[in-house]
Amino acid sequence: MKKVLLGLGLVISGSLMAQKPMSDASHFSLEGLINYNANDGMNWTAPSLRLRYFVNDNIAARVQFGFGDGSPTPSKESYTFYENMDGTGAKGTVDINRGSWNSQIGAEYHLTGNDKMSPYFFGGVLFGKGSYEESWASASNLATGDYEYDATIKSAGIKAGSGSFGWTLGAGLDYYLADNLYVGLEMGLQSSSVNYTDVETTVTFADNTSMNFVDGPSKMSYTSLGAAHGSIRIGWRF
Repeated sequence: MKKVLLGLGLVISGSLMAQKPMSDASHFSLEGLINYNANDGMNWTAPSLRLRYFVNDNIAARVQFGFGDGSPTPSKESYTFYENMDGTGAKGTVDINRGSWNSQIGAEYHLTGNDKMSPYFFGGVLFGKGSYEESWASASNLATGDYEYDATIKSAGIKAGSGSFGWTLGAGLDYYLADNLYVGLEMGLQSSSVNYTDVETTVTFADNTSMNFVDGPSKMSYTSLGAAHGSIRIGWRF
């Protein structure tokens, strides 16, 4: 128990003595972010990484990268469907691959704050891409809408994608627990437009005839003026 109390005391005393670094001593910071938005309740998204370069004590440039950008969430799924309900007979398969990434470039203006806290305003541009693919073999959802074994289908595939672009503005703060270790919060507004590519479907039937069809592209724009977009952050300044 004494060792636990001693360790806790060292952490607290270290936090009390911590000071934010000066830019001429520590130009860079690298941090991890847990992102969320409150557009439809609390919605947590995949973590991101951010690198900052402090030009001086007030101005920093930043680059951020993450996987997942709302939808599709990166994942890989495989399903097997059997000819008979008891899991016997011939089988068919469906493989689904989803992928997406997002990035941000921007700048921060840090206010004077105090020895441990550094509040700032930020602005940036956002962009990203998403992809979606399905591959079928002796399976389909053409008859019932649900995937099942289908002897009339030799193979089939679906391909689609998306691209996004937008901007973000907001404010945040860094709070230094040690001389180079900090935690932080960030809140902001965000506007984005998403362009969806053609959805291409190719089907080859058991008699080797084939069919191809395309659903046209679409576009969606949204501005989250009434909802919070933000992140909880932990980072290292060096």
